[in-house]
Amino acid sequence: MDIDNTDLVRQYLTDLQDRITSAVSQVDGGKFVVDEWTKPAGERLQGSGITQILEGGALFERAGCGFSHVKGPQLPPSATQHRPELAGAPFEAMGVSLVFHPQNPYVPTVHMNVRMIAAKPAGQEPVYWFGGGMDLTPYYPFEEDAVHFHQTCKTALDPFGVDKYPRFKTWCDEYFYLKHRDEQRGIGGVFFDDFSELGFDGSFAMTSAVGDAFLDAYLPIVDRRKHTPFGERERSFQLYRRGRYVEFNLVWDRGTHFGLQSGGRSESILLSMPPLVSWAYNRQTKPGTPEDRLYREFLVRRDWV
Repeated sequence: MDIDNTDLVRQYLTDLQDRITSAVSQVDGGKFVVDEWTKPAGERLQGSGITQILEGGALFERAGCGFSHVKGPQLPPSATQHRPELAGAPFEAMGVSLVFHPQNPYVPTVHMNVRMIAAKPAGQEPVYWFGGGMDLTPYYPFEEDAVHFHQTCKTALDPFGVDKYPRFKTWCDEYFYLKHRDEQRGIGGVFFDDFSELGFDGSFAMTSAVGDAFLDAYLPIVDRRKHTPFGERERSFQLYRRGRYVEFNLVWDRGTHFGLQSGGRSESILLSMPPLVSWAYNRQTKPGTPEDRLYREFLVRRDWV
């Protein structure tokens, strides 16, 4: 991969991180702590990153947004399960990943990630691919929020082919699925991985469009719900549903596995975890309640646009 391409992607990603954290800081009123880190030579994985995190804010209980740029001697298994010919190849990976956990249960949790991975097998040209997407995890169901989120994703992707949104929407539904519970994590969004079919320029442009659409997809929802009154019932349900988020990230998420398997920085990899969470044995929702409607009408695969 051309070094100029690497610099171009890194510049975009660090700018994206700053744009998002600046906007969220303005909405919340709190400040992100900026933690710049390095993994020195001699470790299994080398590189650097910038972790930005806001905790205990007026709106967000925890909002983490991290940039990382790392290099390693060989791709971990999670990155080569669909590309066995690259097993053992040295690699370079960079990306921005965020998860925002709101205080108010009526404001949904959100995740977004955009990334690029490059591998250089011995004696061959570099191979690169992109991945990313965003998905929404509401605790209380609002049709207009789901439609807005999905429509924004579709609008961002349509210039790159009208097949992209339905394809990546389906991919998202299939990916953010808790197999051990036969349950969707949330209402989905879009997700893609191992993507290079538009060439470097086109694939990078499409990935950038997804990253650029994030604030438009999420902040209007925050603004609509942030002042909704809530009590112990809603808070208890929010903490219970957060348990599903933890289960998915630790059991199924390829990004978490990639970071841990490759020797990444655990503190940054696990910034997606909520600060408070609960589990209850065989908890059931009552028919006719908003919590029951979430399960019946929103935590199912359906078309939103």
